[in-house]
Amino acid sequence: MISQVENVEAHALRRQGWSISAIARHLGRDRKTVRAYLSEQREPGVRARTVPDSFTAFAPYVAQRLAEDPHVWAVVLFDEVVAAGFTGSYPTFTRQLRQRGLRPACGACTPTKGRPAAIIEHPPGAETQWDWVDLPSPPAAWGWGKTARLLLGTLPRSGRWRACLSQATVQPHPVEGLDRVTRALAGVSRDWRLDRMATVVHPASGDVTASFAAVARRYAVTVAICPPRRGNRKGAVQKAIHGAAQRWWRTLPEDLTVEQAQASIDAFCAGVIDPRMRIIDGTRKSIAEHAGDEPLRPAPLVPFPATISETRLVSAQALVAWRGNRYSLAPAGAGLVVRTDSRRQAPPRQDAHPHQRRHGRIAARDARERRRASRRRHRHGRLHGSRQRKEHPAMTPPIAPATAEQAAAYQRLRGHLAALKLSTAAEHLPAVLDAARAERLTVTVTAAAALLDRLLHRSVVINLDGASYRLREHQARNETLRATTTGTRQPLQ
Repeated sequence: MISQVENVEAHALRRQGWSISAIARHLGRDRKTVRAYLSEQREPGVRARTVPDSFTAFAPYVAQRLAEDPHVWAVVLFDEVVAAGFTGSYPTFTRQLRQRGLRPACGACTPTKGRPAAIIEHPPGAETQWDWVDLPSPPAAWGWGKTARLLLGTLPRSGRWRACLSQATVQPHPVEGLDRVTRALAGVSRDWRLDRMATVVHPASGDVTASFAAVARRYAVTVAICPPRRGNRKGAVQKAIHGAAQRWWRTLPEDLTVEQAQASIDAFCAGVIDPRMRIIDGTRKSIAEHAGDEPLRPAPLVPFPATISETRLVSAQALVAWRGNRYSLAPAGAGLVVRTDSRRQAPPRQDAHPHQRRHGRIAARDARERRRASRRRHRHGRLHGSRQRKEHPAMTPPIAPATAEQAAAYQRLRGHLAALKLSTAAEHLPAVLDAARAERLTVTVTAAAALLDRLLHRSVVINLDGASYRLREHQARNETLRATTTGTRQPLQ
């Protein structure tokens, strides 16, 4: 390669009649090199490539992608061409984009310079930043309409973030998303910094709503509300939203289900975001290692109970997809939109006595029933201490629990049956226990209540609008058995 000065001198000497050999001896260059520059086969100041350009084969694809979407990130295109076989580095890729002028110019996207900005310190484990992002045009098979929602939680110290897909932003959905993202982040921080969401902040007073205050107490966090029009205060989660929308949502295939899409973003965070290297306080480590150094508290064993309601589209086979499973409806329901209800059950207390473990949804009712049973027991004891009560000869007394624990278990058993919408079974429970005692069968109310506790904890109740034709025979047998069991004796009033 010769310089511009040597190139000008070589052309001048050639016009003066010098031979190529004389010019080469004068410049100290090879004759073939001088001949190539005089014939303009080579450009001065530009070194000829000894290997072919690896970007040339991918230039048409990148140009087409940028013509379709001028705002797509360069790192997204780099991930795509690397998967297709590009062997260059990311700086080489961006240099080729600039030199070839492949990205169309957009005046509205010109970055604003000179805007004042403040650096906010984020101590380890101090806060978690939360925010929603609306994702346009979800797959039609999801049945979510024109917009899907994504709840993101970010640890601003390390830059680690996780996300949860949701159909709506009503109260049960952020409760489920907060719990899932918190467990994915491997701990709870001291503060939760949230935007002025309608489910978090009361629009009139600006204070935290009573429903969300109960959620914050369950996780033992302090709620910090961002001031209005202060997006930079939670810049970490805003940057995570930008990355999730540009690098994940724009490249999501259309044939994925909701569960597959959630698994896709989990894999994206673990495989792309966590391995990135960052320098914090002079230490260069990956985001996952920095996040492991943050002092986070473990998530509570008992999640906040909530009922998740979503709509689903019934397929042509009369099946409803719900979180990895498929549920059948009547054949006439194909093509309809149904509502699914999923109750997030709170697990029983592991540190309590087995007889004291109870379902989280009826804990307050159990406490009231125990107090009532205690008052009845003391009243009954005082009555027997003064005089003997005569029982009616034609009336057979029902089974009376011997202790307060058995009385509480009996009331809890009735509460479980009511929660399962088995009101008829709850009403006939005294008669069934009375018949069992007459037949000298062993009936342990406490054991039955404990078993229902564990079954309710491990089950998810899903209500689908419409009866399932596969269960008609089973329902008919249950009706016959119920009529046979309860028809011989009326329940005590």
